Amino acid sequence: MQKKVLSEVDLIYGDVSMPEGFEIDQNRLAAHSFVSKHQNIPFPFSRTWDMLNKYIIDHIFVRHGLSLINKKNWSNLYTPLEHSSPLLEIDKVDLRNSPDYVMLYGVDVKDCSIKIYYDDNRRKGRSWDIPLTNNQFIMFPSANMYYITNNHKNFVNIIHTITYHKI
Repeated sequence: MQKKVLSEVDLIYGDVSMPEGFEIDQNRLAAHSFVSKHQNIPFPFSRTWDMLNKYIIDHIFVRHGLSLINKKNWSNLYTPLEHSSPLLEIDKVDLRNSPDYVMLYGVDVKDCSIKIYYDDNRRKGRSWDIPLTNNQFIMFPSANMYYITNNHKNFVNIIHTITYHKI
């Protein structure tokens, strides 16, 4: 008797554990997020962003054997008690140019949750809820729809998103 896994949904999450002296500067990422949103410009390249991106790419390769290159990145600000609309990073009309993975990073968050939808064979529309905290990331396939919820009454949550191609 043999078994072959035909499909799998990768949900990778955890803390960004940088070496001492090389920590991610949350304040700088938050400032870049506000400037990017306020001035309606692309998220600027910075040393801090590059450190985060390299950490994710390197650790995903070492731990899970996935070779990734980044496609796009941006930040979103969620006002108190705000829920995002349904988010889907894949373009079903242009699959070739769509990203393979989405990574959400908690820049400055309090009481925030992510709901990721997936299908489990005949059980369609299943979901997985996971809290997102500061300096934590969640990565999943771009074909999965998701929602971001700010459950805090008085705090604006800042979440950075990076999409990746699998190579």
